[in-house]
Amino acid sequence: MTVRPHHTDGLTLISLLKEYISGYKLLFHMDDYTSGSDSDYTKYWIDWFLGTKGNEYFCEVDEEYILDRFNLTGLNTEVQYYSQALDLITDNLDENLDEEMRDIVEKSARHLYGLIHARFIITTHGLTKMLEKFKKCDFGRCPRVLCHNHPLLPVALSDVPYSKSVKLFCCRCEDIYNPKSSRHASIDGAYFGCSFPHMLFQVYPQLVPPKSTDRYVPRIFGFKLHDVAKQHRYQDMIREESHARIMAGIEGLPTTAAQGSSSGQQNHKNRAADGTGVATESGAMADVN
Repeated sequence: MTVRPHHTDGLTLISLLKEYISGYKLLFHMDDYTSGSDSDYTKYWIDWFLGTKGNEYFCEVDEEYILDRFNLTGLNTEVQYYSQALDLITDNLDENLDEEMRDIVEKSARHLYGLIHARFIITTHGLTKMLEKFKKCDFGRCPRVLCHNHPLLPVALSDVPYSKSVKLFCCRCEDIYNPKSSRHASIDGAYFGCSFPHMLFQVYPQLVPPKSTDRYVPRIFGFKLHDVAKQHRYQDMIREESHARIMAGIEGLPTTAAQGSSSGQQNHKNRAADGTGVATESGAMADVN
């Protein structure tokens, strides 16, 4: 911006200088994006991905970890267009792709980043980053009332992609819950893995809270339900299960075995009636020769 040579008062000159300085800062800020290194491009894509709504559970994977091909071993067989997706993550994709192909590569890049993320968060640096998110309650709090809003951690029910969505684990009640947001509930659980929260508490055992001993007690007009009622319900359940097992055994008994059993019982009755048998101590009939 050029300052005109005509005479101006002091206030006008100050405002022009401010505009000049702000314009210089804007050009300098734009140069950071247009003439940056490869690491700047990499951070830009990851920042864009992490800034997308629904991706709040993810942490930033280190650039060095992504560029180390040893850490990506085997992922080329699980991700379509693996090379293009990796180039897109590192912002090195120079190919001119049409819109349809670009969407396919973008989807593969998201999937690839998720699989890399599952491996990264069980490393030392990855656990540290996820620990910070855990302390800030970025994953939400336990919905169980007696856990007193304890922070949650993401966990998977399966390490196989496209099988189970992510769940939230509470280390206080040791149970899992569904995320509240539908965006978070649609995240693949394989992007976090089954081992992550338990690995975190193995590395940081001081974070494990005491087990919750508080239990909800049902009451009617302030009075606890009598233990005898619980005992009766339990006895009825056991009786029904035993009856069901007996009936299942009788139905599955072979016909010949059933006939032999009935004939044996009839012989015992006849011997008892004729007086040819005597009762033993156990109550069974013994033959008298």
